[in-house]
Amino acid sequence: MAKVSIDRPLAEITLRKYEKPYDLSGRELVKKFCLSIGLLQPGDSRDIVVDVLRVLLEARNEKKSLNSKEIEERVIILRKQDNLPLLGTAASNVRRQLRRLKELFLIENINNNYRISEFEKLSIIFEKKIEKYYMASIVERIKEYFEAIK
Repeated sequence: MAKVSIDRPLAEITLRKYEKPYDLSGRELVKKFCLSIGLLQPGDSRDIVVDVLRVLLEARNEKKSLNSKEIEERVIILRKQDNLPLLGTAASNVRRQLRRLKELFLIENINNNYRISEFEKLSIIFEKKIEKYYMASIVERIKEYFEAIK
């Protein structure tokens, strides 16, 4: 039996366009943001990443970094306030969501504490780190494939 190689991307990003955020706020706004940048899939019932990001956004407003245990505790409080099930609030899953946010350059980890990158606005992080750096390198490589196919 022949060995099959698995093509693994070096980088990937999913972007979706939704209606303008006219009347969205709070959790719904953050959820739509997560859907827009591929952190959440349409129809996902496991949306703990929304609450992890909300906690970090609140901490940003206080210019405060949080460790994973503090994030987990605050996520549980938020989900209880919103009458949401506590599914996905296990420490291992919270750390997984933190890793995903870090891989998209939205957050950083300094001495085991997490924060929104440099306490910056998400729009600036997107422009500087995702659009100009991450997406540009992906588009450049795709263009190389276009050129290679003659």
